[in-house]
Amino acid sequence: MGFMRMYLYDKCDSCRKARRFLEGRQVPVECRDIVSHPPGRVELLRALHAVGGNVRRLFNTSGKQYRELRLGEKVATMSDDEALALLEANGWFVKRPLLLWEGGALVGYSEDRWKEAASNQGW
Repeated sequence: MGFMRMYLYDKCDSCRKARRFLEGRQVPVECRDIVSHPPGRVELLRALHAVGGNVRRLFNTSGKQYRELRLGEKVATMSDDEALALLEANGWFVKRPLLLWEGGALVGYSEDRWKEAASNQGW
């Protein structure tokens, strides 16, 4: 098994579930706080590929700042480059947890998707 990194926010229920999921399978993973250390462009591009190229799926649409700034309306008219720059600059906007490994990524926590990935990746 190669290197894995998970971006999360400790007070997020989905992030805690994802962490327990990996710990239960004894999967070693480097955890980073998504707010103080948001993912970089290369990592976001990997995540973008994982969601089929739909940059809107990388946004934490339930986040307070996202709603207050009405980013839903703005993101719809942004280029992918502009949207990625926004995500790269502010970890609050990134859907979490974000799990990255060589050749793949998972955006958000869904037990079924994570079980499928674990089965396919051997973790």
